[in-house]
Amino acid sequence: MKVLKFGGTSVGKPERMRHIAQLINNSDKQVVVLSALSGTTNSLVNIVSHLTYGRNKEALEEIEQLRKHYEAFIKELYKQDKTYQKGFQIVSAHFGFIETIIEMEGAGFTLKKERELLAQGELLSTKLFQNYLNEVNVPAVLLSALDFMRIDEYNEPRLGVIEQKLKEIIARYPQDTLFITQGYICKNANNEVDNLKRGGSDFTASLLGAALRAAEIQIWTDIDGMHNNDPRIVEKTFPIAELSFEEAAELAYFGAKILHPATIHPAKKYNIPVRLKNTMQPEAEGTIIRNIPDEEEQVKAVAAKDGIVAIKIKSSRMLLAYGFLRKIFEVFEQYKTPIDMITTSEVAVSITIDDDTFLHEITEEIKKIATIEVDENQSIVCVVGYFPFNRGGLAVEVFEAVKGIPVHMISYGASSHNISLLIDTQDKEAFLIALNDNLFLK
Repeated sequence: MKVLKFGGTSVGKPERMRHIAQLINNSDKQVVVLSALSGTTNSLVNIVSHLTYGRNKEALEEIEQLRKHYEAFIKELYKQDKTYQKGFQIVSAHFGFIETIIEMEGAGFTLKKERELLAQGELLSTKLFQNYLNEVNVPAVLLSALDFMRIDEYNEPRLGVIEQKLKEIIARYPQDTLFITQGYICKNANNEVDNLKRGGSDFTASLLGAALRAAEIQIWTDIDGMHNNDPRIVEKTFPIAELSFEEAAELAYFGAKILHPATIHPAKKYNIPVRLKNTMQPEAEGTIIRNIPDEEEQVKAVAAKDGIVAIKIKSSRMLLAYGFLRKIFEVFEQYKTPIDMITTSEVAVSITIDDDTFLHEITEEIKKIATIEVDENQSIVCVVGYFPFNRGGLAVEVFEAVKGIPVHMISYGASSHNISLLIDTQDKEAFLIALNDNLFLK
């Protein structure tokens, strides 16, 4: 069995949805995971914002605009009146539910209602897609992710529960080979509708692949695999044929948008290959992510992560004192703010974070025990490949490639697959181009 995930751009237009139906119309046993139509989740988030602040009129206007988009979508998608009428009923039912949430006066707009509203995009796309498959006589079973996707009280997936429930459900259809389900949505520890956060459809596909011990997990997007650099900034990039799980995890975390960072772990746990494919160019090989042995040193790719805040903490009196670093880390733990990079010297420790929600509170706490400097508008550039500790040639090449561009922090040695460098975001474009010219185009 294979698990195939198609993102919002892959299902965002009627012709693309029809194209997906052709891609999956074969004898393979498959679970197809769909995101919401492109733009839907953003619209739903806007509607949530309006409702949260009591702007019901604005919410209703955005709902009406989104409804018209779906009505135009199904009018173009379906060719038969029977399936068009069924599609119209699906759209009407879900938008009727959304409007009901607004009409519940006095109850307030709760987090439970927010999560139920955000789930509508994936529920719509999968129902409309199965209805289209019926029109073109492709048999498919629609599975509700709410029947088997579970997270615990810490918002972590309960893989054992997912595996048990999913296998039980699929066993009811021994003659069927094609199953359609939703990405992103799930139920939480209180048995309420919830979600795996933005980008969660990739995570869904990986969890299902792990639960089913799939032969392969395929992530279909609008780009032909993971590129060696950011093609939006750098010319002459190219797709990488093969990555290890470790390399792909580093790239996904540090900014490669094609893959959600959480995707790698479930697949790696059961050694299930992950293939990145292009819906618009299905004949392209894409990128295969799997266990591969570390052999010769090489640079595979570069990724950049923006929105980084650098915090330098100085204390000549306490830095080397027992428990000082523990006190620093406890501040970040208190405000649930993860740290990306860390470097230390005799009198200072520098760290970076990518979530500045509690930056003021964190800095005020640290000021009680040390002096502090904060630099915003920073980027982490991650150079990924294989950098064995007993050889230093590639690391030297990386630093030589960007000489003349200021580097504020360097993280090297924690992983044999990653060299991370902190720079001003204003220098990012020049930095990525220099790396591309000197590491890939020589």
